[in-house]
Amino acid sequence: MPTSWNYADVWEAIADSQPSAPAQVQGDRHISWEAMDRRADGISQWLLDQHVSHQDKVALYLYNCIEYLEALFGIVKIAAVPVNTNYRYADDELVYLWDNADAVAVVFHGAFTEHIERARHRVPKVRSWLWVDDGTSPCPAWASRYEDAAASALTRVRSPWGRRPDDLIMLYTGGTTGMPKGVMWRQDDLFARTNEAGFRRYDESEGIAGIVATLSANGPGMALLPACPLMHATGGFTAMECLSEGGRVVLLEGRHFDPLELFETVEREQVNGIVIVGDPFARPMLAALDANPGRWDLSSLLGILSSGAMWSEEVKEGLLRHRPEMALVDFFSSTEAVGLGTSLSLGQSASSTAEFVLGADVKVLDADGRPVEPIAGAVGMLALGGRNPIGYYKDEDRTASTFVTIDGVRYSVPGDYAQVRADGSVHILGRGSSSINTAGEKVFPEEVEEALKTHPAVRDAAVLGVPDPAFGEMVVALVEPSGSIQPSEDELIAHVKAHLASFKAPRRVHVVPSLGRSPSGKLDYRHLSSETEHWLTGTESTVPAQS
Repeated sequence: MPTSWNYADVWEAIADSQPSAPAQVQGDRHISWEAMDRRADGISQWLLDQHVSHQDKVALYLYNCIEYLEALFGIVKIAAVPVNTNYRYADDELVYLWDNADAVAVVFHGAFTEHIERARHRVPKVRSWLWVDDGTSPCPAWASRYEDAAASALTRVRSPWGRRPDDLIMLYTGGTTGMPKGVMWRQDDLFARTNEAGFRRYDESEGIAGIVATLSANGPGMALLPACPLMHATGGFTAMECLSEGGRVVLLEGRHFDPLELFETVEREQVNGIVIVGDPFARPMLAALDANPGRWDLSSLLGILSSGAMWSEEVKEGLLRHRPEMALVDFFSSTEAVGLGTSLSLGQSASSTAEFVLGADVKVLDADGRPVEPIAGAVGMLALGGRNPIGYYKDEDRTASTFVTIDGVRYSVPGDYAQVRADGSVHILGRGSSSINTAGEKVFPEEVEEALKTHPAVRDAAVLGVPDPAFGEMVVALVEPSGSIQPSEDELIAHVKAHLASFKAPRRVHVVPSLGRSPSGKLDYRHLSSETEHWLTGTESTVPAQS
């Protein structure tokens, strides 16, 4: 069914329908829908005054904050394109991203002023800078003040070129190899795809009128707390969906994940849903609950949503022990493929690690592009049909290799492999691009990492392939212990062999104080590879860790 969704149209209709309802909360700051709408108009007006035109790119270089979604709203109001920026990037990475994206304006936190000072002369396409005060540094002479811009419009702002369902949302994704690529989503497609998985699902045939009718009949939507960064798809897309349901986005104030702050915020703001990135968030959450039984009132919490990293069965079981009434929903998705599969845990029943039920538009394909039969042990690559991105920005080759047409149907094939179960469910193995070839056998790092993390003395694990003259590649693991007692190398290797085929077990295991995951739960495999080489050879590592 043809649709014409545009986020600005949707959010303006919600603001008109429930002006006094809360839209965003962060600490003591509470922003109503009416206030967010008007402040976003101010950002729109500022952008127009800077001669930002139709589908020009505007970068968001911000920690989680109310201004992030507010500025995004202002950008899409005038049919410009919001572009996320990883706030952990070094100078060269920032220059690459903004140049590749053709960004003409950047909205940034004051904490990043020094980074921009070093990089600004290298991005001549960026004409305008909008400074968000976070108490870290004064507004530089070359930037405008966000609060002045937000207050600059008294009425709704519209651009002369209007809005279209084809207007883009662009999200840069890094992956484990190569430079970041901008994934281009039509707003119509992204809205429809996330609406399918929403708590409050709209009938696509009813359009904006259906949204207004839903709000009139049911009131505001849920309160959602993205504990992960808005700059990545897991946090950003779920926050946008929450707003599209007329809900309230609750943000943490701390810039480093703190489970104590999380649960205090859930209790204070009566949060209904938390968004995390698998075990890197869930394990410290469980540790906090175990150490503080009954400390927080979590009766408002209906569910925890996760995507982007493995979520272990034993961690899910532990969370459900503390609140069996909530649902744990594990989404298997990527920036390029939203809706590959879901895993649901309820009550006393936690789903197995990496076990998913495929989405309605998903196929498992063999090397020749033919569907894999649902027989136990069959392995294939996941392909998602239906609503998908139009491609990667300025990268026709990668677009052609990821978005392929099979029997007249266009699929997103990001490279994820899965083992098919007899009941049609799948066990996710991992990315083919990161698989390890050892003595002719393919090993998926994620599968070995999850086996290691089932050991009680292991908090986190990373598995790498290291060149080896005898085997081609040798499986090596780095392990972060869960306590003061360090497991032995032989013990961990034997533990993996008890769960997986012997050839998948690491031949060497190195125990490290921390794996240094990013706020989004991602690992810096380039740095870890360098550290592993240093450990194995005794040479000095020259690759800096993520900052």
